[in-house]
Parts: sequence; structure tokens; C-alpha cells
Amino acid sequence: MRSRLALFALAGALTVSLSACTAGSADPAATASSDGGHGAVAGAEEVAEPQLGLTSIDPDGAVTHLDLLDESVTDIGEISAPSALTTDGRYLFAQTNDGVEIVDSGVWTWDHVDHFHYYRADPAVLGSVSGEGTAAVATTNLSTTGGTGISFADSGDAVLLDTQALSKGEISELFRIEREPHEGLVVPVGSFALVTEASAGIGTSVRGYTAAGEPTGLEEPCTDPAGTITTRVGAVIGCGDGALLAHVDGDGLQVERIPYPAGTTAPPAESFDNREGRPTVAGLAGSEGIWLLDTRARSWTLLPSPAPLVRVTAVDDEDGTLLALAQDGRVLVLDDESGAVIAETAPLVTESLAAGAAPALIADQHRAYLSAPSEHRLFEIDYADAARIARTFDTDTAPAFVAETGR
Repeated sequence: MRSRLALFALAGALTVSLSACTAGSADPAATASSDGGHGAVAGAEEVAEPQLGLTSIDPDGAVTHLDLLDESVTDIGEISAPSALTTDGRYLFAQTNDGVEIVDSGVWTWDHVDHFHYYRADPAVLGSVSGEGTAAVATTNLSTTGGTGISFADSGDAVLLDTQALSKGEISELFRIEREPHEGLVVPVGSFALVTEASAGIGTSVRGYTAAGEPTGLEEPCTDPAGTITTRVGAVIGCGDGALLAHVDGDGLQVERIPYPAGTTAPPAESFDNREGRPTVAGLAGSEGIWLLDTRARSWTLLPSPAPLVRVTAVDDEDGTLLALAQDGRVLVLDDESGAVIAETAPLVTESLAAGAAPALIADQHRAYLSAPSEHRLFEIDYADAARIARTFDTDTAPAFVAETGR
């Protein structure tokens, strides 16, 4: 069912200039083939511009999708009550009491580095992956090939899903490995995966596996593994003393170590965020600052926090933009060299933060999006225009978990 989302306020006009960048002279509205070479799957329509939207799950598990192009809303379906969310820009992986439930938003972008392809298909609730305890989900930046990793803390199960099967509406496990229970990671890297191992319930190392679950022989120390993200350079895994950067070189899995600067006393980053695919990622250094990891330069930078922060994400644009959500509910636009505040909004999510909710702060090429669960709102922010509120939407229910999809 499609319905209109109530427009709460419109602060200024929004001009979106998004164009397809496709190879050859293919009809942008042509039905995609099933070869998958450009992110296409059978039944999907290739379109001329990215089908950007905000896909939300409310506290009871109702899933809706806001189309950011025409502001229409689709009710996708229902899942069990969620407690956490991870996305790759197409799928939503929601943790529930029974494991991880998967939603296909039906919109995605295929990044060909020098050009892009954009697709739309029917959204759907795909099903669930069983497991016990907190689930850490790791994705790549491609939603029709490769794998998606899930690590279950209480059971210790390390699961690698077939992402190509997901694109066909199927949930297929490439492997499920039993390990000592711990808060670990399963990180897809090309046709391989890195899986954390533990001793006495504490993560100590990562091991390489093929997609068939066979050990590659690669093993690297990684104490207290926490946080992972994939950039165009490779897959990042946070460790207590720095990060591992993994990529495929030829037919082999390669891992590089990027240690924190010598003498640092700031806490390690426990999560990373950025504008999808960009080389630089950001994470909080506890309450002491902001870590920036440049995966191209293989270097860390520690910036001061201008205020107590809840989360941070790297835009990694030509202006060196960094976005942060302050504990008082403001969105801050920061300089990624000095940490100085360039612009800021008024407090937008004070009620949500006071209630212990977790607003999402998402950056894309042109805008930032902030969810306000307790306020029942979604904000679109033009961070390049003095943090101007471009659009504000009311929602019928609390947007407890939100992902930008179509990226």
C-alpha cells in the first residue's frame, strides 16, 4: 500500500541534481538482465537516477520506506521487534530475539568506480537467520554479489550469507562455523571472509576462510575486535591497538595492520561510519575525541571533540566535512583537519536522547539524514549550506531504526 508521508515543515527549497552515469547507450528504463555484471537481477528495472529513500522500522517491527524523490511511503511488511540494525544500502539486517531478520528495500546502486547503475525492484521481507545473542553484521558495498557476515555472541556461530542469493529473494548460508562464544565479527572480503577467534571469551585474532568455509591459513592478531566497515580500499576491522585493512590481491587474501599513533592514550574506536564506500572513516575515541582512519594513506588522526558526542560520520568530500551528533541533540558540521565547528543545527533530538533512543545520523553526497524516534520525525540536513534543515517529515510511528537505501 502506498500513502503520503505528512510533511511537517519545509525549510527552504530542495534542489537535487542526480543523474545516471551509465556505460554505453542503454535505455535507462530498460528491464535489467540477470547476469549481475552491473548489479542487475532478473525482474529489476534499471533507472536513470539513484532511488534514494529512508527505510524505517518502528519498535513493533513495522517496516516502511520513504521515497526521497516523490515523498511517497510504502508499507513493506512486519518483522519481530528489532533491537539493532545494519544496512549495506539495500538490505536491512535487523536483530531480533530470534536472530537476524532481513528486509530488501528494493532499491540499490551498483558502483562501477567510474560510473554507476541504479535499480528498483519490489521490496520484501526475506526471512531470518537464527542465532543466539547479540549479532554483529558486516556487509560489503555491493548488494548482488559476495557475502554478508553475521557473528552471534552467545552461540559463537560465524555465518557467511550468499548476497547474490539475497538479491534473488533467498537466504542461503555459505558457511556456519562453530567457535567459542564471544563478541566477534565475520567480515566478507571478496570471495573470502575474516572470522574472529577468542580465548576465554575475549577476541584475540582473525582467521581467513574461503566462501566455502575452508581455512586459508591466514591468521592475524587482533585483540578486542570491535567495529568493521568496507571502503573502496578494503575492509576495516577495529582492534585494541589499531585496525586491520583487508583486501584481495590476485587470488589471495591480504591483511595490513594500521596501528594507532605511538604514545596515544585515547580509547580505541569501537565502531566506524562514513559516506558509503569513501576511503576515510570516523569513530569516537570514547569521550576524548574523534578518530579518523584514512584507508588510502593507512593513517590515523585524532581530533578533539568540540562537545560531548553521541556519534560521528565522515563525509570525506572535497571540503573535508565531518558530521557529529552532540549529546544535547545538535548536529555539528566539523572540519576534518582541525575538528572546528563550521555549522550546527538547533537541538533536534533532545527528547530521543533523553529517552535512551539511538538516532541515526547518515551522510550521503548531498545531504545528511537524522532520525528522531521519540519526536516521530526524520530530518534532511544540507550540511554544505550552514546545516540548513532542508526537509522535515512527521512519521506515524517512532522510526526506531532507519537506513538510507538506494545508495
